[in-house]
Amino acid sequence: MTGAAGYMASMLLPHFAQRYELRLVDVAEIVESHGVTDTHVADLAAGDIGQLAYLFEGVDTVVHLGYIRSSPGGLYDPSVPHLERFEAEFANVRMAHTVYRSALEAGVRRVVVASSNHAADWYEHALVHERMAEIVGPGDLPLSDNFYGWSKAAYELLGFPFACGTFGRALEVVLIRIGAPRELDVTAAFEASATSEEPGPRLPGGVAGLKRHLGAYMSVADGREVFTRAIETPDVRNEHGVPWLVVYGISDNTRAFWSLHSARTVLGFEPIDDSEVRFAADVSRWLTSSDGTSPVGRVGA
Repeated sequence: MTGAAGYMASMLLPHFAQRYELRLVDVAEIVESHGVTDTHVADLAAGDIGQLAYLFEGVDTVVHLGYIRSSPGGLYDPSVPHLERFEAEFANVRMAHTVYRSALEAGVRRVVVASSNHAADWYEHALVHERMAEIVGPGDLPLSDNFYGWSKAAYELLGFPFACGTFGRALEVVLIRIGAPRELDVTAAFEASATSEEPGPRLPGGVAGLKRHLGAYMSVADGREVFTRAIETPDVRNEHGVPWLVVYGISDNTRAFWSLHSARTVLGFEPIDDSEVRFAADVSRWLTSSDGTSPVGRVGA
């Protein structure tokens, strides 16, 4: 597992440590936990591929969670204009190449990559939120109008030639477009101001932001399950026989606007949580608000 000191890893490790023999890799010092002692500090973005080969030897599956921030404050840090973020995001693409190539040469069976819903986020904010489209599917052409989303789409497309067998054998590649993997803070979501008009990944604020999170939510249990299914499903080949698969990673949300079709049919992923149920009390509070606030959803609209 790369990026093993990060947030997504913290969600997965308690489950993975009970199920798999793990080798953890991160550019930061890894706190040994959950009984995992095989940890390595290594820079997959800057290191020579040959010098990193030992990390991939004897590995069945690589779960690639590693990511280089394009700004100190994260994705929505206004101190770094989106136009200036290309180099950092390009470094993420190069790191993905290092992972794919190293895995291929080490005989790794499969690489599971943490992609993002932002790989096709143009559809969301340009069409879905404008009621010009209802759903975005993993088979839609990945289109993003920002470098963060572009880099995620590049991860996905970069994996395809490795999966085709072009380089001597077919490396199995599964890409998970992660939704919103954090619990919903309704008060914060509702009070957040709408994001600026600066180009880049943008999420709505207020009621629209609350609705968006309800559709994008991925619970811890469902996040662990979709990654487990991505690792263990025996056959991930597409209709053309290429073991390359893109799936969305979200819960079974009533307000979902991303399709789980490929996750269900190929991986057998059956999410158990629904944000509509998990946050029912909060949804009800806003639906029945008498203070003139716009309601969540279409009720009273």
